Amino acid sequence: MTLAKFIRVVAFTVCATTVSFAHAASVSGAGATFPYPIYAKWADMYQKQTGFNLNYQSIGSGGGIKQIKNKTVTFGASDMPLEPKDLTASGLIQFPTVVGGDVPVVNLDGIGPNDLVLDGPTLANIFLGKITKWDDPAIKKLNPDAKLPANAIVVVHRSDGSGTTFIFTDYLSKVSPDWKSNVGASTSVEWPVGIGAKGNEGVANNVAQTKGAIGYVEYAYALENKMASVKMINQDGKAVAPNAAAFQAAAANADWVHSDHYYVILTNQPGADTWPIAGATFILMYQQAVDPAASAEALKFFDWAYKNGKEAAQALDYVPLPDAVTAQIEKTWAEIKGPDGKPVYTP
Repeated sequence: MTLAKFIRVVAFTVCATTVSFAHAASVSGAGATFPYPIYAKWADMYQKQTGFNLNYQSIGSGGGIKQIKNKTVTFGASDMPLEPKDLTASGLIQFPTVVGGDVPVVNLDGIGPNDLVLDGPTLANIFLGKITKWDDPAIKKLNPDAKLPANAIVVVHRSDGSGTTFIFTDYLSKVSPDWKSNVGASTSVEWPVGIGAKGNEGVANNVAQTKGAIGYVEYAYALENKMASVKMINQDGKAVAPNAAAFQAAAANADWVHSDHYYVILTNQPGADTWPIAGATFILMYQQAVDPAASAEALKFFDWAYKNGKEAAQALDYVPLPDAVTAQIEKTWAEIKGPDGKPVYTP
């Protein structure tokens, strides 16, 4: 079964919850598409062990942030960490679950996975609309042996509020002063050129169907759709292919334990083996639980995932968090309290 079919089968439905797990609260979540493949896998594994189903809607990080702030879900999911002041103002906490990578993907005849090499400034100029042909001198200089067509470049980007977009545009802002001053980094930006598509799924489908296209997706989507991912020149000047080891190298410098509210951004990290467009994905929950029983069930699920879901994450080329980090996160959960002032869940 392909990942796409698997995700459709899992579907994160809660329709059986009242039958198979009648004493449990209904847990709903919404947000990032970046971690959707692993959340789908974890939910399937968890359901088989406990009979409990989760309702998670893969609607993009912007939607996840909006829904948790509107108190319409038990947890929100975002690849863009909220700044500590925003969390405090909203009464939220956040914690990371896994680390992954954004990858540029292309649809060019004769170009397979990791055949093409780009650097940050060139990638930024493509998405700025300054480089419009595949045989542009800047691309040819990085790929002297490649047979690059004179075709126009078709840029595909996210149309929805997206943490994948935040990771991608944060990276471009760090490697291109022009991008930083004219576009910037956010879950939604004013794209200079290109066509929009909803979700990682939409971008992957559009690139796969359009000759001459380039887009960006979370790595699991590139693998599932057998797309031609691009090697990137990292901060150390090395051409690196996207994979779990390169994402792990990016995460190696992350000081989760001492970071304020786990506010860590992993783009353009140093290291010869580092993938430069890496990022963590985060869960957002209220400190004062709106539905204490549902919040407790959600934390129970993530506790299970930290302890039992590492192998599944690695199989999908996500990087699990170190045990020391998850132990610290579990202490953070004590901040989520019910009306009696007591933690809703204790691992």
